[in-house]
Formats: sequence, C-alpha cells, structure tokens
Amino acid sequence: MNKLLAVLITLSLLISSAYAQVWKPDVTDKLELSVAQAIIKANETDPTLTMWFESAYAYAVFPKVGKGGFIFGGAHGDGLVIQGGRTVGTTSLTQVTVGAQVGGQTYSQYIMFKDQVSFEHFTRGNFEMGAQVSAVALKVGASVDANYDSGVAVFTLAESGLMAEASIGGQKFEFRAK
Repeated sequence: MNKLLAVLITLSLLISSAYAQVWKPDVTDKLELSVAQAIIKANETDPTLTMWFESAYAYAVFPKVGKGGFIFGGAHGDGLVIQGGRTVGTTSLTQVTVGAQVGGQTYSQYIMFKDQVSFEHFTRGNFEMGAQVSAVALKVGASVDANYDSGVAVFTLAESGLMAEASIGGQKFEFRAK
C-alpha cells in the first residue's frame, strides 16, 4: 500500500505542473511523502498557489498540525524545509494561545520565504510569528491576493475538527539542517 501511494505521489508530481520547484520526495521517507501529499492537496484546493511554490526562495511545509484548546491552547507539527527543489532540513512548529477558545482541529501550514534574508532568519532557529501575522486560509483563488509580510507568507488548509477561538498567541519554530 505504501509503495503504491509513493508511486502515485511521484507520478502526480511529475505529470502535474512544476509543483514545489521540481521537488521530488524521497519515497522511502514517511514525512517526505506526507509533505508531498500536503503540497498536492494545497495545489488542488487553490491552483493559484502553484505560483507561490514556484517563485518562493524557499518554503516550509507542515503536513499535519494538531491544535486544541480550552481557554489555553496549543498546537504542534513537524515539517520539511525545501529550497531550490531539495530538502534542506526538518522543522517543528509549536504554538501557545490564551483566550476564548474551545475545540480541536488539524490543518496543514505552508510558509513561503520571499528571499534569502527571510529564509536565513528562519534557519537561524529563532524564528517566531506573533499574532500580527495572518495566515491565508486556502480555498479556490485565495492565494491570488496574498502578499509577503516581512518576506514571509503563510497559508493554511483545514483538514478536520472544529475550533472556535478569539485568542492571542504566537508560533515558534525550530530548524534542523539536513
């Protein structure tokens, strides 16, 4: 089953447009396969997102972020960092929030880096995003009007669950070079 899935993902990446700067996942790596699936799903949800993957200096993909909260909340997910069509490292996301919130959900998150400066800021390992950074929720055409903010653009794609919140918090990232 896993081999069939790996072959289908690889074929999808080869046949479709140049998703993810011609990044080809290592089909023996579970996280790389999850990232490839998340990229395909994002591009299917909003085909205009392809231009972001193709033009970004680099990007990070978190295929599954789990989030939950009741007054206090948190989220965590692991992902890959891709630059120039190759995996350059792994990353993790940790989020803490406080405020009116209840529920749980899973989502995928995509962080696009416009240039070397914003990418190097992320890879130094002290990258944080506060409440002022807004993520674009993916749906057809949503990425067309999106813009970089301080060299970074963030997209999310809800997978499952339900979360109601009016909270503040931030995300912290760790980067480990491959």
